[in-house]
Order: sequence, then structure tokens, then C-alpha cells
Amino acid sequence: MANIPTAPATLAAAIWTEEKSTAFLRNTILAIAGTLLIWLSAKIQIPFIPVPLTMTTLVILLIGAAYGWRLGLATVALYLAEGAAGLPVFAGTPEKGIGIAYMMGSTGGYLAGYLLAVAAVGWLAERGFDRNIFTTAFAMLTGNILIYVPGLLWLQSLIGWEKSIIYGLMPFIYGDLTKLALAAAILPGAWYMVNKARGSK
Repeated sequence: MANIPTAPATLAAAIWTEEKSTAFLRNTILAIAGTLLIWLSAKIQIPFIPVPLTMTTLVILLIGAAYGWRLGLATVALYLAEGAAGLPVFAGTPEKGIGIAYMMGSTGGYLAGYLLAVAAVGWLAERGFDRNIFTTAFAMLTGNILIYVPGLLWLQSLIGWEKSIIYGLMPFIYGDLTKLALAAAILPGAWYMVNKARGSK
């Protein structure tokens, strides 16, 4: 069980202290920066078996952990709004379409799952789940499940359950486990460095 943390509750708050007078500007900058990072991650493909590895889900979950659930949710909602407006922010855009038409395709459920995942991971992070390897892994696993559930439910409505499992889940398990392990190393390590810089344990 993770210890309930004292303020700051998130990495973003620890690195960039939130002042009431500048909170809106700070959160706006962080949200825009977050959408740009997600956009970039959607365009990067790393050779992996059985399918190339994209970093989008990792970045989504890291944003939830670093920002907390409110700012994380706002950031991902802004990213999805950018995509809905026709910006080529998603993987495979503009080649596979843009805007609402793309979002209603086979990846639509996974995109909706981003909202659930970032909120859940952010909520857990605010309660200290991102400060050691094991609870971070639990938070990341929770986030991944919340991406897959609506993703597979939507996909099965298009191609059926069997094909949705074969094409929408199985090829990505090893990659997601790799990203989970990476996040479990990154977040506690980041907290260690931040706390050391702040002069705390």
C-alpha cells in the first residue's frame, strides 16, 4: 500500500511550483507541451516483435502520473480535440484519414480509453503510487487495461471478438509490458532526483 504523500502531490507540482497568480498560465503551458509530446510519440515507431512499438500509451500514462488526474485529463482532452479538428496528431494520420472520420475508425475505442487511463493513473499518482517500482507498475497496468477495454469493445463491434483479440490485443502485449517496465523505472527515479534536488528524503 502506497503512503499518502504530502504536497507536492505530482512531479509537475514538485518541479514547477503552482502559484495561484500564475496557475492558469502554468497549466496552459503544460497542457500544450503535453499534447505536443503525445503528437510526437504517435509518429515514432521503434522496431519490435511482432509489431513496431509506438510510445503513445507510455506518454499518455506518464503525463497522467506527472500532471495528476485533472491536468492530465485536460491535456489528453485537448489532444483529442486537436485530432477531431483535423490536425494530423494521431498515428497513421493523415495517410489513414483525419478528424472525426479517423476517430470513428478502428482506433476510436483506444482513443476514448486514453481519457480513462490518464485520469486513473493521475488519481493514483496523486496518492503516491508513482513513487516506487511496484505501485508504479500497478498504476501503469491499470492504465493499460483502461485503454484496452473500450478499445476492444469498439473494435469488436467492427470486426468481431475473435479478430479484435487477434489484431487489437495480442500483438501489443509484449510491447506494453516493456513500456510498463520502463515507466516503473522512470517515475520513481524521477521522484528520487526531484526530492534530492529539493533536499528531502
